[in-house]
Amino acid sequence: MRGDLEWGGVPGLVRSAAARFADREAVVEGRTRISYEELGARVERAAAACIASGVRVGDRVAIWAPNTLDWIVSALGAVSAGAVLVPLNTRFKGAEAAYVLARSRARLLFVTGTFLGTSYVASLRRAAGEPPDTGPGPGFGPGPEAGKGPLPGLPHLEQVVVLADDAPADFRTWKDFLADGEGVGRDEVRRRGAAVSGASPSDIIFTSGTTGRPKGALITQAQTLRGYEIWSDLAGLREGDRYLIVNPFFHTFGYKAGIIACLMRGATMIPQPVFDVDTVLANVAAERVSVLPGPPTLHQSLLDHPARDTYDLSALRLVVTGAAVVPLRLVERLRTELGVDTVLTAYGLSEASGIVTMCRRGDPPAVIASTSGRAIPDTEVRVVDSSGAPAAPGSPGEVLVRGFNVMSGYFEDPGATAAVLSEEGWLRTGDVGVLDPEGNLRITDRIKDMFIVGGFNAYPAEIEQLLGLHPDVADVAVVGIPDSRLGEVGKAYVVRRPHSVLTAGDLIAWSRREMANYKVPRTVEFVGELPRNASGKVVKGELRGR
Repeated sequence: MRGDLEWGGVPGLVRSAAARFADREAVVEGRTRISYEELGARVERAAAACIASGVRVGDRVAIWAPNTLDWIVSALGAVSAGAVLVPLNTRFKGAEAAYVLARSRARLLFVTGTFLGTSYVASLRRAAGEPPDTGPGPGFGPGPEAGKGPLPGLPHLEQVVVLADDAPADFRTWKDFLADGEGVGRDEVRRRGAAVSGASPSDIIFTSGTTGRPKGALITQAQTLRGYEIWSDLAGLREGDRYLIVNPFFHTFGYKAGIIACLMRGATMIPQPVFDVDTVLANVAAERVSVLPGPPTLHQSLLDHPARDTYDLSALRLVVTGAAVVPLRLVERLRTELGVDTVLTAYGLSEASGIVTMCRRGDPPAVIASTSGRAIPDTEVRVVDSSGAPAAPGSPGEVLVRGFNVMSGYFEDPGATAAVLSEEGWLRTGDVGVLDPEGNLRITDRIKDMFIVGGFNAYPAEIEQLLGLHPDVADVAVVGIPDSRLGEVGKAYVVRRPHSVLTAGDLIAWSRREMANYKVPRTVEFVGELPRNASGKVVKGELRGR
């Protein structure tokens, strides 16, 4: 294991990969194929442009775009200039993106043009026409460093770079942005990258919680590199692998178990912007894909495709999945029908660098299907009862994690940090799990009411807050219910305002305009009132029981 000390940080990893794997194919995007040496050169050019644009060490740089070569280059360029990366969920609507941009005080944003028929630029401009309501707390308000950027509601955001050939007059095109960096020499770029150490912040991954407001988990360079060196070792990722990255780059699974892991091993990255099973099959066959991580729904869709046998999938050798219950039958079918040598499951969360436990190669299929494996090296996992005492093996309790992978805290939010991090370094995950005598972890429930829609975490408190903005909604509670395709989906119990004629269809249609698709309730039930306990809290167990 090379470890973070050799690389120093992500900038060192990029330079090392460009040198060690120089002629090997790094990224394939349609007809575009670039080597690791070329990728290194492109990242340095993007870093130079960031420096020329005024990005300083520690500044936050955000990216709101799908899986593309430009995402890889712009994100790694920003980090190589010493910036802290803030990836935005491509399913966000404008207001959701504006909140994270305001909360992180990002100075630069890379944004896609039009994606899936939506203009992200127009969406953001509508949302940021006025200063967003970011609420009280440290880090809010314009502050002394606020500039005069193109969006009045985001005074810290000095530049917006559109990853396209055209952009509004007050934004920049990707081409023009790169041209600005031509006066910055390679030595200056490398000096900036060398200033990044293992202790430097790497990224802020915003994750919602029971308060309904996204919180940013702050992860360091060393945590990123150490965690995904371990992931690569346990998974058996190797030089020459061809890795189809369907997991979104804005998610740790896509960015770190994808891009970072490939840089470490010299694997070829094949980014896919949208999950579509026909495109997955075509890519696996045409590009001789050997590695295909993703949620169980991805692999189930692939196995069940009626034309699957017309594609050559024989190169597939490694699948890593998680985020939901994995049927034993799925593990067996991947091995027998597709001949996949290695199928592994894992568990992680943003607050722990995205990786906590993982199965090992050689584990029995029943262990892989029924658990998320054992704690990764140098990490402790404990299950405790309501009093905080260790639960007996086989007994459920809250999952606690301690180790190198645990975040330093939520960005500029000491109150939220103190609520989940103990003085002894234990992270309260909010997940309910069971440890077997061998230390394998099985996640059984979520204390925080979170449910998982096709691999994406959905938080009822956040959805309820958004639904509450509808003028005809007086009260609302959201719970997760089983779904045969996505695992779970949201169901909203809604109390209408007096004399309202709001229908379920009306509210679902409104929701699709106001929030990311995975958050949208699939069903709505109108009720006279919500069940509440003596302290006034909604009794969600009763709603789930219905």
